[in-house]
Amino acid sequence: MGNERKKIGIMGGTFDPIHMGHLILGEKTYEQLGLDKVWFMPAGNPPHKRNRKGRATDEQRVDMVRLAIESNPHFELSLMEMNEEGYTYTYRTLENLKEQNPDTDYYFIIGADSLYSFETWMEPFRICQACTLVVAVRNHTPLPDLVQEMERLTQKYQGHFIRLDTMNIDVSSQLLREWTASGKSLRYYVPDEVIAYMKEHDIYLGGE
Repeated sequence: MGNERKKIGIMGGTFDPIHMGHLILGEKTYEQLGLDKVWFMPAGNPPHKRNRKGRATDEQRVDMVRLAIESNPHFELSLMEMNEEGYTYTYRTLENLKEQNPDTDYYFIIGADSLYSFETWMEPFRICQACTLVVAVRNHTPLPDLVQEMERLTQKYQGHFIRLDTMNIDVSSQLLREWTASGKSLRYYVPDEVIAYMKEHDIYLGGE
């Protein structure tokens, strides 16, 4: 029993703000794959989201994630990418984790939109060697197309892609920022603790 490998899910993202869709994906991945933990890992300075005007600060994004997950015993906050200098890259994060924890298998959770842009990521082959990719279905993505793309990427990068068997709340952080700026309610889309924090700190009220 002492040699049993650990299984950690990683939910990366800017979480600007974190919402129920993120939390549901984390919980369903934990259930479906029998994970030990799911780490929520806010990106410090992602190269594909360089213009962050009108967004939450790094500290605020971390605080919102902490508030959203603190009641779930198998969710944890990872600040690994927040402490990086320069741009953060997924392949580098995963390779560092594997080197530090050779007894652990990592499952990186992405949405269908990220699957279709996966080849534009830095070092997709190295990402595939460092983790299993868990793909969440988006409501607007036909399932046969998704499966075909997963098979194509598996062959091209010798990777392992798993489809997450769960409904998906098709909501984006961008939409929630727009709702906040226009005074619309985020109730049931964002945890109450996070909504209260956003109001207290006047986050997103200026729009994009």
